[in-house]
Amino acid sequence: MTKTPDQWLEEAAPAKKGGLFKLFLGYAPGVGKTYTMLTEAIRRHNRGEDVVIGVIETHGRKGVAELVVQLETVPRKTIEYKGATFEEMDVDAILARKPGVALIDELAHTNIEGSKNRKRYEDVFELLDAGICVLSTMNIQHLESVTPTVQGVTGIQVRETVPDWVLQRVNEVVMIDLTPEALQNRMRRGDVYPQERVGRALENFFRETNLIALRELALRQVAQAVDQSLEQRREVLEKDRGQVAIRERIAVCVSSNPAAQYLIARGARMAQAMNAELFVVYTDLGQDTNEENQRTLNANLRFAENVGASISRVAGKSVAEAVAKFVNEKHITQVVFGRSATRGWKRYFYLSAIHQFLRDAPAVDVHIVTQEPS
Repeated sequence: MTKTPDQWLEEAAPAKKGGLFKLFLGYAPGVGKTYTMLTEAIRRHNRGEDVVIGVIETHGRKGVAELVVQLETVPRKTIEYKGATFEEMDVDAILARKPGVALIDELAHTNIEGSKNRKRYEDVFELLDAGICVLSTMNIQHLESVTPTVQGVTGIQVRETVPDWVLQRVNEVVMIDLTPEALQNRMRRGDVYPQERVGRALENFFRETNLIALRELALRQVAQAVDQSLEQRREVLEKDRGQVAIRERIAVCVSSNPAAQYLIARGARMAQAMNAELFVVYTDLGQDTNEENQRTLNANLRFAENVGASISRVAGKSVAEAVAKFVNEKHITQVVFGRSATRGWKRYFYLSAIHQFLRDAPAVDVHIVTQEPS
């Protein structure tokens, strides 16, 4: 049975004295995440810690391969799928070995069908819950709430993602930084990809404008993680002094339009920046009864869940009335509407609903933002 995000987080909660989770975050392949993770692991090993490699992808990079041989590696598990043979990390073998620290590369990886868990981050949670500390790596474009922005900037759809709620379990995030110019130089030397792939990569994903935007996203994520940690400590101090901290609550209003995912991602980034609670609200007026609308609506709500939002389906005579009631009941402080959720006459009625809400709204901040990637 597939576990919900809340179930995974509850089982791997720090209160249960699980292992510590350290994430090496980069903004693009080749910045040095895996290399840095390995050098730290070797230092730990030399200090006497019991360190093993659960899975490392060298991608043919000589420097990484030279470090891998200095540590014990738990053999991978062989899985047959559709007549082909694949190798995946052997979670049960690592649990049986029970090291102090396990290195798990590429957190966003999707395991082959027939594996114990569907996603590698689920494997990581099992290890953490067993008291094993984990060092892992990820690029910023694989974070669920960032993927719509990345597609808008680079034109590339990121298919393997990590839900934002997974990062709630991370104890420490380390940004592996490198200037775009230095990364492009690595590319030209053949340190990242084979020479026959370099030219095409530099013309597409590794264009300087793309790298600058991705680097900014990664830096923002790390800054938000630091701010959130400081805010949590401040709240603890305030509670000790008998004060109650007031937290922002953001509600994002969505429809069955696929473009709503851009709106949800925007709300998620706002919530992260303010350490706010995030709600995604769908008003059911009976207009989404056909199969296609139901499919896109469910996809939008799954995306919202993956970025850490609480999902609410509300009903009412109008969007304005239903959302106003929800805002009052949940003590929402900020509401986000889409600027171009629909077109033609539907767009007219949608904007009319927003205007009605603005006229009758309680004391909240209202944001009307685009639903297209920026």
